[in-house]
Amino acid sequence: MVKVAEVNCADVHAEQQPQPPSPTGQPPAKGADKGKPCQQTTIEVTTGEHKGRTFQTVVTPDALRHYTTGQEVVVAYSPKAPKELQYSVSDVDRSLPMWLLAAIFAFAVVIVGRLRGVLALVALAASFVVLTLFILPAILQGSNPLVVAVVGGSAIMLIALYLCHGLTARTSVAVLGTLASLLLIGLLGSVFIGWALLTGNTDDTTGLVHGLYPDIEIRGLLLAGIIIGSLGVLDDVTVTQTAAVWELKEADPSAGWRKLYGAAMRIGRDHIASVVNTLVLAYAGAALPLLLLFSIAQSSVGTVASSEVVAEEIVRTLVGSIGLVAAVPLTTLLAALVVSADRKEQTVPASGDTGAGRGAGAGATMGAGAGVSGGVPTSPTGGRPGRRGGRGKRRKQG
Repeated sequence: MVKVAEVNCADVHAEQQPQPPSPTGQPPAKGADKGKPCQQTTIEVTTGEHKGRTFQTVVTPDALRHYTTGQEVVVAYSPKAPKELQYSVSDVDRSLPMWLLAAIFAFAVVIVGRLRGVLALVALAASFVVLTLFILPAILQGSNPLVVAVVGGSAIMLIALYLCHGLTARTSVAVLGTLASLLLIGLLGSVFIGWALLTGNTDDTTGLVHGLYPDIEIRGLLLAGIIIGSLGVLDDVTVTQTAAVWELKEADPSAGWRKLYGAAMRIGRDHIASVVNTLVLAYAGAALPLLLLFSIAQSSVGTVASSEVVAEEIVRTLVGSIGLVAAVPLTTLLAALVVSADRKEQTVPASGDTGAGRGAGAGATMGAGAGVSGGVPTSPTGGRPGRRGGRGKRRKQG
């Protein structure tokens, strides 16, 4: 933004958009922005073949976004438009706050997690590589989105879990639990998306994708989104439950798999309550503007829930939650069986535990038939008695 000036809206032929009446019947607010000046901004192109070229745009008072001098924006270029209309503002430049927020996030993860935090960041980068170089291109090429999501999600899971937690039996149990839950989510999602007759084409973005790439199966894209969206929370559940079982075994090495399973499930039930609530609120927060529109329209709960836009979110939430709930007992059972088989108690008696008894037996033997030679007890055959028990005490015979 090179220059921002206030001008009369009538002088630049700019008019405010008429406000429709609200769904509740209340008339729109009048006079709120009437009489306020418009903004005429002069913008300079700083990159590309037309670097240094300037153009102007007008911002009305009722616009949601206003500009200041020196602010950087993103412009769109239409080569076939008239010269004065070839450039237009499409968005603002958010590079600085986004990079700063990412740096704060990475710093916090490394400070708290240390080496594990660094490995988690590496796994996060690898996940984005799999997403951008495998999952998205495969879907654009017409591959089945469900198969692509399962394969890509499994690759992300393997990379993240083994990189962050190491090649151990504990991590392998978490991998198996996560994979089984992913398959369950895929099966349930496929059944209920088809049963509820969900098309997946509920917003402008999916409509645009379907228009540009008609071969993409939008319904499969919805299912792929459910699987990938549930993957991160699944990792958290399975790793936590596996770690709980291993720690319980460390605390009580004599515990069998049934006792470990029961104790870990008490932890898992608390985990289920918090994670399911988190997942539901996450989806509700994403759909908050939509829910607000239904509230303004005073629609009934049944009408709102049965509409495709909301039903899609309900299916997404409940299918993912069922997968999370199933992951807890399944992963806990696998972990209890593996840790019990891996750490069978080796019952090897210590020498000190039997030494005292053996020492007492030796003393009794010496008292019965042994003599004393120079203050040292001798056996009946005249030799020194053998040591029985490393910690048994010798008794002098009187």
